Amino acid sequence: MTIKCKVKSIKPLACNTYQILLHPESPVSFIAGQYLMVVMGESDKRPFSIASSPCRHEGELELHIGAAEHNAYAIEVVELMTKAHESGESINIDAPHGNAYIQEQSERPLLLIAGGTGFSYVRSILDHCVSINKSSPIYLYWGAKSSDQLYAKDEIEQIANDNGNVHFIPVVEETENGWAGKVGNVLQAINTDFESLAEYDIYIAGRFEMAGAAREQFTQNKEAKSDHMYADAYAFI
Repeated sequence: MTIKCKVKSIKPLACNTYQILLHPESPVSFIAGQYLMVVMGESDKRPFSIASSPCRHEGELELHIGAAEHNAYAIEVVELMTKAHESGESINIDAPHGNAYIQEQSERPLLLIAGGTGFSYVRSILDHCVSINKSSPIYLYWGAKSSDQLYAKDEIEQIANDNGNVHFIPVVEETENGWAGKVGNVLQAINTDFESLAEYDIYIAGRFEMAGAAREQFTQNKEAKSDHMYADAYAFI
């Protein structure tokens, strides 16, 4: 379904990472964990996870877009959004999409895994689970190259402090002065921390290689059930 949106705001979250708020001309019904497509042209639609949750988005749609210098695919979208914001023109989106959304009726514990701006996907799921008072244990692992890319670290730590069932484990690849958390690869951290993932619903957002590696490692080594692993990447790999 194609919907016109006004670009309400654009602001930096971290180096080359932007928060974009869209105001659709008509309400968009979606499930936490789904994504939208930014329409660049008739045959050019680009997917981005919806970072807001359906229960608390107040009619706005939030995106987190990582647009590093080598990533023209994302840079062009940010440029389109910036131009529309400055001119007051509308952009078009196609939404909702994706089958890797929250399994709301499940009572299994949740493992949410994000690489980089894949965080936007798990943020929507986490926020929705908190808003409906989901009592299952929730573990959120967020991997980034450095701590300054963990742009919502304070927000998630506060959610974990306020909700005893939520556990936040940030993982950085580069050792830094003053960093007291985990260092290394986010999947390695999970492999170390869990004896078994047999009872978990697992939600993953990151590069396709990361999602593929997670499925292989967790099903082979940690008893994870592939039909309880959710990622948009699995529709393509």
